[in-house]
Amino acid sequence: MSHAKMNKKHRAFLKWAGGKNKVVGDIASLLPLKGKRRLVEPFVGGGSVFLNLDFDEYLLMDMNQDLISLFNIIKNQPTQFILDAEKFFKGDKNQPEKYYELRSQFNQSNDSYERSLLFLYLNRHGYNGLCRYNKSGGYNVPFGRYKHPYFPKAELINFSEKAKKAIFIQGDFETAFSQLRSDDVVYCDPPYSPINPTSNFTAYAGNSFTDEDQKRLVACAEVAKSKNIPTLISNHYVDFTRELYKEATKNKLFQVQRSISQKGKGRIKVQEILALYK
Repeated sequence: MSHAKMNKKHRAFLKWAGGKNKVVGDIASLLPLKGKRRLVEPFVGGGSVFLNLDFDEYLLMDMNQDLISLFNIIKNQPTQFILDAEKFFKGDKNQPEKYYELRSQFNQSNDSYERSLLFLYLNRHGYNGLCRYNKSGGYNVPFGRYKHPYFPKAELINFSEKAKKAIFIQGDFETAFSQLRSDDVVYCDPPYSPINPTSNFTAYAGNSFTDEDQKRLVACAEVAKSKNIPTLISNHYVDFTRELYKEATKNKLFQVQRSISQKGKGRIKVQEILALYK
């Protein structure tokens, strides 16, 4: 029998926009765990939820192929990967010229191991830890200007240990819902609905997540609920989501600090919602 016990917080090794490290306690307190052995995350992102919840098994999914390849490589060959990745955090690599050279190497590469090494490098040296691709699939985050980018060695080791219990798959969230078992519990962290239509930053993996996708996700949660498999969904709390989740069994609202605006306002308080279907 699993239990979402919260010990010392485990940090993800990637910087991730909308990462759940600060609210993983709220998530744990809402997830129904009785008789549940496996956590399913159709939008695993940086992984901070699975890293901080204690289950026997994990099914973790994301649309981003680079992310899933990286996770599988760290799961299967952590020692070699850590050795090779550390070299990108030494020498002259923290210079704009070098960054743009390695970024274009990443965009030209079809080798999943090379792309994984460069993905970690770009994530830690790029602006604000963003992960963003242009329409043609090219990674286009600018140089971050950090004094000393941190090499997350301890976090990588911890991730590789935890990953032994996990299966990582690239694909649409419906694929995760199609593989559910009766001893599953589902946590969904989809690209958020925009706070206002102009701030629509949901094109994380080069494909935007629409209102129709948000509705499709709720439909999946309703089907899972009918089979006694609970689903918890995170999102911004805006007019659209208030309406979208009104049939949820339980809703919880809380304030989160988000660095959203780049126009000098810096951090603003945003309301978020956790909607539970069970």
